[in-house]
Amino acid sequence: MTTGLTNTDRGSTPLQDLDWPGCALFLDFDGTLVDLAPTPDAVVVAPGLLDVLLSIHDSLAGRLAIVSGRPIAQIDAMLFPLILPVAGVHGMERRSADGMLHYSSVPSLSVIQNCALELATLHPRLQVEQKRGALALHYRAAPELELLCKTTMERAIGLASGLLLLHGKMVIEVKPVGVSKGTAIRDFLLESPFSGTRPVFAGDDTTDEAGFIHVQQLGGLALKVGPGASAAQHRIATPHALRAALAQLVHLLSKGA
Repeated sequence: MTTGLTNTDRGSTPLQDLDWPGCALFLDFDGTLVDLAPTPDAVVVAPGLLDVLLSIHDSLAGRLAIVSGRPIAQIDAMLFPLILPVAGVHGMERRSADGMLHYSSVPSLSVIQNCALELATLHPRLQVEQKRGALALHYRAAPELELLCKTTMERAIGLASGLLLLHGKMVIEVKPVGVSKGTAIRDFLLESPFSGTRPVFAGDDTTDEAGFIHVQQLGGLALKVGPGASAAQHRIATPHALRAALAQLVHLLSKGA
């Protein structure tokens, strides 16, 4: 992993230099397209973002997808009325460009769920988010409980099988082994209109690292939003800076660049 500065830290962005007719764009949501908030429900979509995403989607002939830890239904609600190809719950569910829904098999999370809910009962500032095939324990409202959350979830996952623990920004997530944002991007790239293109993926968290690694292995571009060690070869400072870069991309694409 690298923490070194790249051209994106100095104010430019590699998005302007790509041969976009041959590329596909994949974007994480929280902490990437939108700023993080105290709770997932408190996230605000910046004015104008929907228009930017729609313009990019149309200019790239549909080669734009959201790859998120959120369920697809939440992404649709946040981006309404825009409906995009989406991979939700880290790839556990995915909607192709043709609207077809794909679901991975769901393992039993009962042990994890019981441990997380018991902990949240003792500490009400914790938030347990249950998803299809995954579970997230948020401690943003109680950062002093980070170690307790980690040790509790590590102990719980030791009692289960086929599950993986992800340490994100003020959240601990449990999901099945073998499903990731990297596999979600892989599956998109097997389908029209994404097949045969160079993938570009922007994300901000440890849950995005599998996506960064996959696109770079394919000769694509990975863009890390914000600080922290990452496998991504490029970096941009904030979600606001990424939104500005995407708005610039709309301008370039409208000119046929």
